[in-house]
Amino acid sequence: MIFNIDNALEKAKRIKAILFDVDGVLTDGGIIYDDKGIEYKRYNVKDGQIISHLKNYKFIVGAITGRESDVVKNRCVELKLDYHSHGVKDKLAEYEKFKKKYSLKDEQIAYIGDDIIDLCVLIRCGLSATPSDARSYIKNEVDIVTNTKGGEGVLRDIADYVLNSQNLLENILKKTKRM
Repeated sequence: MIFNIDNALEKAKRIKAILFDVDGVLTDGGIIYDDKGIEYKRYNVKDGQIISHLKNYKFIVGAITGRESDVVKNRCVELKLDYHSHGVKDKLAEYEKFKKKYSLKDEQIAYIGDDIIDLCVLIRCGLSATPSDARSYIKNEVDIVTNTKGGEGVLRDIADYVLNSQNLLENILKKTKRM
């Protein structure tokens, strides 16, 4: 990962919630429609796998996405996200609603986004991240640029980093080895 700040580890230790955009973060940003207009998206199971572990440690996990999509809604429900909002045009206003709902402060929230619509949240939250294939003007504004591209496990990278910073990742690995 590329760290644009020196105190990313300290910031990660304060995180209690991880929010993310969907298209370009959980997916590669592509949208596939068949000849009947049915939408398809490809997700990385590594992102989905870590969510249950985050929730076991009482992290709040959610998505704020700019598109209305049944495919995305279904994935959010399948992942049992604590919070998901779709068709959002003002992500900062939605972020503020999220903060209020869960009584969180900016420094307790990590946000992963990849495009212009995410900038307002990326510069406000406690720990910001973007995939390696984001535009340079997004990369320049975040705390962390992952080594992975959108759809290749970006959420997993940041979740692992946060869990490790709080000495929780090793516990997950130990429990899994005993299963």
